Amino acid sequence: MPIILNDEAAQVALGESLGRALAGRGQVHLIGDLGAGKTTLARGILRACGHAGAVKSPTYTLVEPYETATGCVYHFDLYRLGDPEELEFIGARDMLGGDALCLIEWPSRGAGWLPVPDLELHLEVVAGGRQALARARSPRGHAVLASLPVDLRDSMSGEVPVSHKEDEC
Repeated sequence: MPIILNDEAAQVALGESLGRALAGRGQVHLIGDLGAGKTTLARGILRACGHAGAVKSPTYTLVEPYETATGCVYHFDLYRLGDPEELEFIGARDMLGGDALCLIEWPSRGAGWLPVPDLELHLEVVAGGRQALARARSPRGHAVLASLPVDLRDSMSGEVPVSHKEDEC
């Protein structure tokens, strides 16, 4: 069953919980339509890593690096990516292959090039806020979800919503 996030503060708090569980490592795909809260969730994750500054969506730059207390975090937004091969030109292979934490918005735009993530976080706008659903895609992803507080873990894990329309934008 997805967790309902009633406001921005709840989205940031969820991101902070995930950020603590991720401990500055891994690959997370943030999946959802425009306005679903992907960047807001990324801001919470970055806060948990020790970043206190502003977090903006790197829509035009494709990636925004952050040096944090837990290490390097790369925040990707692939919405404007014309071809997955463009990731090679910006040096994404090095960013994705290291010990960094990589948060990737619009991962479907990098299909065939991006590695399988540790976690997929599906966000959807619903009446009264947003809903979030997590799906582990690797042993590390399972460990991250298992380390979340029980109430959060039990409400976030489950089947991916079928109404997601990211690829139609």
